[in-house]
Amino acid sequence: MEYLKFLENKKHSIGDFGFKANYIPDCAFDFQEYVIKKAIKKGRSAIFLDTGLGKTLVQLAIAKNIINHTNKKVLILTPLAVGFQFIKEAKERKITDDIEISKDGKHTKKIVVCNYERLHYFNETDFKCVILDESSILKNFDGKIKNNITSFIKKIPYRFLSTATPSPNDFIELGTSSEALGYMGYMDMLGKFFKNNQNSVDSTNRNIGEKFYLKPHAEKSFFAWVNQWSIMAKMPSDLGFSDKKYILPELILNKHVVKNNSLLEIDGQIQMFNRPAKNFNEIRSEVKQTIDKRCEKALELAKGKTSVYWVNRNEESRILRENDKEAVEIIGSQSIDKKEEILKAFADGDIKRLITKAKMTSMGLNWQHCNHSVFFPTYSYEQYYQAIRRFWRFGQKNNVTIDMVISDGQTRVLEALEQKTQKAIQLHKNLTQNVNSTFIDVNKEFNKELIKPKFL
Repeated sequence: MEYLKFLENKKHSIGDFGFKANYIPDCAFDFQEYVIKKAIKKGRSAIFLDTGLGKTLVQLAIAKNIINHTNKKVLILTPLAVGFQFIKEAKERKITDDIEISKDGKHTKKIVVCNYERLHYFNETDFKCVILDESSILKNFDGKIKNNITSFIKKIPYRFLSTATPSPNDFIELGTSSEALGYMGYMDMLGKFFKNNQNSVDSTNRNIGEKFYLKPHAEKSFFAWVNQWSIMAKMPSDLGFSDKKYILPELILNKHVVKNNSLLEIDGQIQMFNRPAKNFNEIRSEVKQTIDKRCEKALELAKGKTSVYWVNRNEESRILRENDKEAVEIIGSQSIDKKEEILKAFADGDIKRLITKAKMTSMGLNWQHCNHSVFFPTYSYEQYYQAIRRFWRFGQKNNVTIDMVISDGQTRVLEALEQKTQKAIQLHKNLTQNVNSTFIDVNKEFNKELIKPKFL
């Protein structure tokens, strides 16, 4: 019997761990009220609301519900410079004054906000609930920080992950989210819903977008399962509500191509004729050869505007900083405090132009005061999408212009982004179509008589 109890405890739960909501902000829209109530009842939930749908408000409301119910503290983890937005919204929306940012693990208020990078200062026993804002950022951290975060939240009863729509075919994010919330584990998810192209499951290789594919017969069950522990919407209509208040201004995407007059070098060999770069090494060579021309074009496009330069290389950042005296640069070697200081200054309108990398600052920040950006694209759809949505979101009053600058050898990058955009649309469609589906975890039970060998 003890062994059967052990097996029962190893099962992946999918039930409710929460309670009936006890607080809804007066300013919450109807779809936000629905999300808050559903998440609180679940107790452990992923909230996949697209950018601008009010995730900050929803998370603050969830925190208030937990405090009212338990009289214990709630920890909210955020990306760089996002914490002050929580403080501002909590007070402006009259949700609570019992909230603070902590940079050293010390806290006196019921809601504590801190950066992911500062989690090591905190003790999980001080909190009854943890909320991860922009939780998809976890995959950008190294193993140590990521492991600290996942081990921390697994010890806390109420857990909520919040991010925009998962990246196209980024099933890693869905699997790790489920595991962090206490539902089906990552490897169990692979075994149940996916097929390995190499005919084996390698727990050290998590790039399942390349090595694993969703079993055709399991597709509906997979998305129904995801919807058992998550809430997903790109627009209120996905949840059955009106989109009337969420009609955004026009998004204008411009493509600017600079010519690479240098001959492409492949494997140490100079090519007689230039052609579009095919692989990462060729693209890297193409990017290096056109840095000056692309930066020159970027400076021309951003001149006189409030804007953000999204770069990928330190050399690009340096050139822009040296030639745009009104621009302020964010680099990896700066302290967390310095980065936050710059980001807050830009959000407050004290900085005219910002130079940064999407992998560092594209998550969670609200920059509706700015409606122009220059973007050096890469193959990362998530960075592309998140960078654009810093400006093009609820509350933006003007049309948003994104000027993408590439060389004539980088055309495949834009083609890849377009393909990934279509995949993201399909992922969203699959999730919303199955939002009311029911997933039943069917397990076969061994009930035959056990035949022991004669020598036993």
